[in-house]
Amino acid sequence: MTLQELQLVFQALSSLAIAGGLVYTAIQFRKQREAQHFANFAKLVEAQMHLREMRVSDPSLANVYRHDVEFAENPTQIREYFFNLMQLSVFEIVWFGYRHGQVPEDYFRSWDRRMRDIAAEDSFRLMWTTPSMKIMHDDFQQYMASLVSSVTPRAGDR
Repeated sequence: MTLQELQLVFQALSSLAIAGGLVYTAIQFRKQREAQHFANFAKLVEAQMHLREMRVSDPSLANVYRHDVEFAENPTQIREYFFNLMQLSVFEIVWFGYRHGQVPEDYFRSWDRRMRDIAAEDSFRLMWTTPSMKIMHDDFQQYMASLVSSVTPRAGDR
């Protein structure tokens, strides 16, 4: 192999290394963007959950949006309503993370099983069926509607 051929081989290897580095960098940027997208979504849902938590702590705050609690006969029902919404918010974060590859399937499935148990509870079903506004990702709302309809209510609940 001549010196000129050797230089050409090294030049080709260098070019391939640079191209590989650029591809790797692009992949890392994309993964970082996906992680940031999930983090932003989680932060928004957490903020919404905090507003619900305030109503669990002080049910009189639920009257700010009276239509949300028209069904409620007492502060306990208001607390249960917003507590169930908080539980739903946590699951929404898990669902969104799973959907975007940020949460492993086994962890998501364990949450899904638990949410099916929760969805059988009267307090959850009352929350779900009230006409009050529930802010959720549209696809998550469809997922939950399917989940709730597939679960048999617990016999003997209130």
